[in-house]
Amino acid sequence: MDRCREIERSLIKRFRKDIWNRFIEAVQSYELINEGDKIAVCISGGKDSFLLAKLMQELKRHGHTDFDLEFICMDPGYNPKNRAKIEENCKLMEIPVKIFESNIFEAVVNIEQSPCYLCARMRRGHLYSYAKGLGCNKIALGHHFNDAIETALMGMLYSGQFQTMMPKLHSTNFEGMELIRPLYCVREDDIKAFARYNNLEFLNCACRFTENLGKAQTVSEKEEASKRYKCKELIKELKNDNDLIDINIFRSFHRVNLNTIIGYTKDGKDKTFLDEYEK
Repeated sequence: MDRCREIERSLIKRFRKDIWNRFIEAVQSYELINEGDKIAVCISGGKDSFLLAKLMQELKRHGHTDFDLEFICMDPGYNPKNRAKIEENCKLMEIPVKIFESNIFEAVVNIEQSPCYLCARMRRGHLYSYAKGLGCNKIALGHHFNDAIETALMGMLYSGQFQTMMPKLHSTNFEGMELIRPLYCVREDDIKAFARYNNLEFLNCACRFTENLGKAQTVSEKEEASKRYKCKELIKELKNDNDLIDINIFRSFHRVNLNTIIGYTKDGKDKTFLDEYEK
């Protein structure tokens, strides 16, 4: 059996419970894929996006919903070594990727305030635009369970707000386009286990400004990395006392009791419990 078949088999056999079933749970629970969809699976070069690509391939082959796939990768200015690694993994895993270039790294090189935020927004815009040009109505990103709970915790602790990383979103700038996150229920540790089991090596960070030192260099990037790391470590520490901590954070996304909320924002308008209190 060749390497690609072994990788695919591991998803259905060894990692069926921890990865495949949770992937299907997200797809079904949040109604992420519909008949006739054409979905652009966005590959960044990391473990999450490559796993997502294989899962989407397997679902198309063996699922009951008729949909089409495109696999796209934007090169924002990677060095040749990182670009080659992405191409090598795509070949190994038999992912027919379409790589297109942009000049995002050049565009943000002199930005001092929130360059990572700007880079992420620009990447998203390029991905939407390219995917729409291919006739796609959705883009799929590799954000997972841990991304979701850490982002929510960061919002509460550092921004004073409760908001979640949604499993799907309508694009506000590209009419008719949606963003979906099929790995929403898949744990990061299981993704790492999948990569180790199959002896796969992926990019950790292909950003031109961080690759030389292997860590954040800009002030905003250091702050963002530090916040996420602290939240990740806090969750890990709390799990020593209660193994359901991460699951309970995730469940809280689905169990918000509006009768006990002081204030919230809906469609850009601020609401308070006082608006309905006397009623």
